[in-house]
Amino acid sequence: MKSITLVIICVLVLNSCKNKSEEKLEIIPKTEDIVYTSFGKEIIADDAIAATSMAYHYKTMNAGDSINSKMIAKVTGVCQAKGCWMTLNLDDNKEVMVKFKDYGFFVPKDIAGKEVIVNGKAYIKEIPVDELKHYAEDAGKSAEAIEAITASKRTYSFEADGVLLKQ
Repeated sequence: MKSITLVIICVLVLNSCKNKSEEKLEIIPKTEDIVYTSFGKEIIADDAIAATSMAYHYKTMNAGDSINSKMIAKVTGVCQAKGCWMTLNLDDNKEVMVKFKDYGFFVPKDIAGKEVIVNGKAYIKEIPVDELKHYAEDAGKSAEAIEAITASKRTYSFEADGVLLKQ
């Protein structure tokens, strides 16, 4: 009885060790590598969510809520004084205001319309009138447009610790 069991085990072990030539390998064509310029903390482009998905998260958040996230979006505006903030397009004509962690880095002032990946913390913020006027001034808005700001605004905000700019 022991010898039969031993023979069965040996046959199974030998069978599992043989090469299986029936398997076909699927060759995936190499895609063109995307080149990014990095600002702030070094991040990777993998696992960034689309701006439209991030818009859904913002809609479900309340003032004071925050989530860690990495998203890919198109730049709609940049601080023209230093490059110390930028706005990104989400969807439905919504934008997110991106500031940089600890004022630790800046982005180029001429990147409006380009695609970026930002990594950091997404949150909802109520921006007071004086801060809104300051941002309008930095963005190069006219004096009339700045004076027209009379109420605070609930905004989608993002504190980025790293940014990748698609080249």
